[in-house]
Amino acid sequence: MSEQYYVVQVGLSTAVLTWYGIIWSIGLLGCWTARTRYRSPRSPSFPSTLPSSTPGVSILRPLKGLDINLSENLESSFKQDYPSFEILFSIADEEDEALPVVRELISEYPNVNARVIIGDEEVGANPKVNNLMRSYNEATYDILWVLDSNVSVAPGTLTRAVAMLIGPSASQAIPPQRRIALVHHVPFAISNEASFGTQVEEAFLNTNHAKMYIAINAVAVDSCVMGKSNLFRRSDLERLDGTLVRQQHHESKNSRRGRGLAAFGRFIAEDQMIGLALWHELDLRHGLSCDVAYNALGAMNLSDYIRRRIRWIRVRKHMILLATLLEPFTESVMLGAITATSLRFLTGISFWMFLPAHFLLWTLVDLDVYASLAGHPLPRVKWQSFLVAWVVRELLAFPIWLLAMVGNEVEWRGRRYRVLRNGEGERVLPKASVDRLLALL
Repeated sequence: MSEQYYVVQVGLSTAVLTWYGIIWSIGLLGCWTARTRYRSPRSPSFPSTLPSSTPGVSILRPLKGLDINLSENLESSFKQDYPSFEILFSIADEEDEALPVVRELISEYPNVNARVIIGDEEVGANPKVNNLMRSYNEATYDILWVLDSNVSVAPGTLTRAVAMLIGPSASQAIPPQRRIALVHHVPFAISNEASFGTQVEEAFLNTNHAKMYIAINAVAVDSCVMGKSNLFRRSDLERLDGTLVRQQHHESKNSRRGRGLAAFGRFIAEDQMIGLALWHELDLRHGLSCDVAYNALGAMNLSDYIRRRIRWIRVRKHMILLATLLEPFTESVMLGAITATSLRFLTGISFWMFLPAHFLLWTLVDLDVYASLAGHPLPRVKWQSFLVAWVVRELLAFPIWLLAMVGNEVEWRGRRYRVLRNGEGERVLPKASVDRLLALL
């Protein structure tokens, strides 16, 4: 081995070990933050930070079809122990199967201000945004809480989220801080499904995803938002246009894309773009609540899981390319393999001494994150199936990433889209539809 090659090898191996330490630091930060944030007792239902006259909140719930546990998910909105709120159910089609479920709940809770808004407004490729537009425009209150239909929340969730959103104000904070413009909740997957894809998704969301999501938000160097449960002000959204350019530099110009929620209809991941826009255009920050968003998972086979992961990696690579390129090197298998190789070169420690300790500690940290979010350790009856699903998830992470990086088309709720620059999307018509369209021209 030449001296120059040896020096390069030493440099690369040292860099790998440094990276290994960084990733472990992030993982441990996520684990520790999960313990302190979610294992501590929740604040009272009406904390002292709320003013005497609490601001009203409009809860927006976009619906399409019969999601798993739909009635229980939607009912959790009616059970919020908050003094002033309304619920707006957004349904694009009056023949939608979710409509009877909603009407039954409204009749069961006559004292709750809830109504159905039927019909969408097409402002872009994103069907969720299109579905929400009428509810967004007709909402009574400035504070909006957008909750996906497969999410349920605890009764005190809204009160604690509003308390985080409105106080203490940035001017009262010591040292002064940017105002919180968005409060979100980490998803925690719940499922009684025996289908293997669902088990793999549950293992992913409740361990590695939650760990990294919590850690990134604890560091708070940039926006990291998932749209299962988001609370923000409509007045803030009305100042955004999705360009991610700081407002003082371009607010005098008329945006060709418009402002408000409609400006985000062109993006596939509108939730992430709204978070980025609040962060970069208005220089505001986010708050991760001490409550979780219970995400009910339906039946998925392994192919469904793989397609789902490919979809969001393909969207993310057009939004945050560098982080997406680095993603394989944050996963346990790839990171363990390159670290074991580097450690062997530098110290002579064998693979079989390092890798078992690496995977054991990684698993224990992930299970600790699960216990923090669930409020209890992994049940014994789930140990075998959960750990098998966890192992499969880890082994599939790199192959899925490779598949995602070589394409730009995704499937979402039965429709195909092409992901464009900055995460924008355009509908891709099936070949038969294209042929029919050309025949009409």
